[in-house]
Amino acid sequence: MMDRPTWRVGCCCLLLLALVVFTRGEDVQSCEEVRKLFQWRLVGAVKGLPDSPRPGPDLQVCVSKKPTCCTRKMEERYQVAARQDMQQALQTSSSTLKFLISRNAAAFQETLETLIRQAENYTSILFCNTYRNMALEAAASVQEFFTDVGLYLFGADVNPEEFVNRFFDSLFPLVYSHLINPAVTDGSLEYSECIRMARRDINPFGDIPQRVMGQMGRSLLPSRTFLQALNLGIEVINTTDHLPFSRECGRALLRMQYCSHCQGLTLRKPCMGYCLNVVRGCLAHVAELSPHWHAYIRSLEELSDAMHGTYDIEHVLLNFHLLVNDAVMRAHLDGQKLSEQVNKICGHPIRTPTESPRCSLDGSREKLRMKISTRNGEETLASRRKEFINSLRLHRTFYGGLANQLCVNDIAAADGLPCWNGEDIVKSYTQPVVGSGIKAQSGNPEVKVKGIDPVINQIIDKLKHVIQLLQGRSPKPDKWDLPMGSGGGVDQVSGDCDDEDGCGGSGSGEVKRTLKITDWMPDEMNLSDVKQIHQTDGGNTLDTTGAGCTAATEAMTFPLMGAVMLLPGLW
Repeated sequence: MMDRPTWRVGCCCLLLLALVVFTRGEDVQSCEEVRKLFQWRLVGAVKGLPDSPRPGPDLQVCVSKKPTCCTRKMEERYQVAARQDMQQALQTSSSTLKFLISRNAAAFQETLETLIRQAENYTSILFCNTYRNMALEAAASVQEFFTDVGLYLFGADVNPEEFVNRFFDSLFPLVYSHLINPAVTDGSLEYSECIRMARRDINPFGDIPQRVMGQMGRSLLPSRTFLQALNLGIEVINTTDHLPFSRECGRALLRMQYCSHCQGLTLRKPCMGYCLNVVRGCLAHVAELSPHWHAYIRSLEELSDAMHGTYDIEHVLLNFHLLVNDAVMRAHLDGQKLSEQVNKICGHPIRTPTESPRCSLDGSREKLRMKISTRNGEETLASRRKEFINSLRLHRTFYGGLANQLCVNDIAAADGLPCWNGEDIVKSYTQPVVGSGIKAQSGNPEVKVKGIDPVINQIIDKLKHVIQLLQGRSPKPDKWDLPMGSGGGVDQVSGDCDDEDGCGGSGSGEVKRTLKITDWMPDEMNLSDVKQIHQTDGGNTLDTTGAGCTAATEAMTFPLMGAVMLLPGLW
């Protein structure tokens, strides 16, 4: 019989032999797993693929002294797959950021559109209930004004100074013929045009047109810039998501992700250091975006913080109708002097009183009351912007840490596990690991980075430009006013909200407001009612006890509730 020590040695030898046979059978003698994965991953035909390892002298990248399960055609397909894998990983990594910016850009634009509609309705209701005789004639000017506001906000090449002046130019003939000198019925276009042209010389509305220009400049331009910046952010992400990889990068990605398959090592992931070198080399140009992206987000945050008070577009647009009312009242109170000035410039008109067209009455409706109250802070654009900026701030280092994110989350093996180093399975990667950016790649052992990427440089230039625009809308007083034409100008105002800006106290008593329509009243408001509105609106209640007009109310398919209709969950 065999003694116990000899038996133990024999068992150990048998186990060792079995392990060797098993290992050789899995890693060397069969390419079955490689064939299956190739067919599944690349949807390629298995015909012509090696059944067992064989020499691969024609391979260009996955070169090995050992027998291989790859052919030249397989290597070419693997290279395409490696590029696609990296592009997919980039898109997955940026998907949260891209969705955050794109949904907020869309929601911000839709909110602005709703805000413009509300402000237009406020102004239309003012004319229909307070100045009903001129309401129908004013409707076209009101609509044109707010159309121009929208065009400017969304990037069209329109001049705010021009459309503000155009509105008040068109308003003066109506005020003159219906309030200042209602007996005048000279309906000739020449006479109306003369009054319109005389508005800037006569200055019937005092400083109100200039105040409107100043407020529009301080609110529209920052909002326009903010929206443009969001759209550029989406463009930057789309560009980096679909950036073509260099030939050197493609070969390095192939070696990292699929050359291990050629040796039958289908389950081993790349070493962390190896992955970082390859991905940092491939994304060296993308990493150059990092400081500019950080500055872009910081500039967005600074602009958002500065958009308050008279810099708040909600405040300006939703109080526009009050400034219009102030302008009409001022002209009416100075009516005698203005009438004399018009007579000197345009001559004496025909004086034959006739009935002017009015807003359509709806007898079935009762009294209209527009109750204006302070808005809930949670519903403001400012708070929504702040919420968005707080989320965006988390992505300031996105491009600087992109390679790390890809390797840690998707590509590389966890620390301490055997891993692929581009040639074999090892315990750890021994080559030096380089940093991010183009300069750091001079010592990269895996990828050679040459030259500059013109696409990335173009994106960097765009980011620099929009950063300058964002910083140019800083809270400094001289940065916020509209660029005037030659000889024109707007009074420089501070960011603080004072009486002259119409934020409360004297004047029109502008406040942040909501509009609630509760009931209607069919009888027409007279001048004493108008004066009462002008004097008591500082108490945050505007009671327009006049009849409604079909032109304004038909456009309101929803109650004018809240400062702005915000879409839940989009910010």
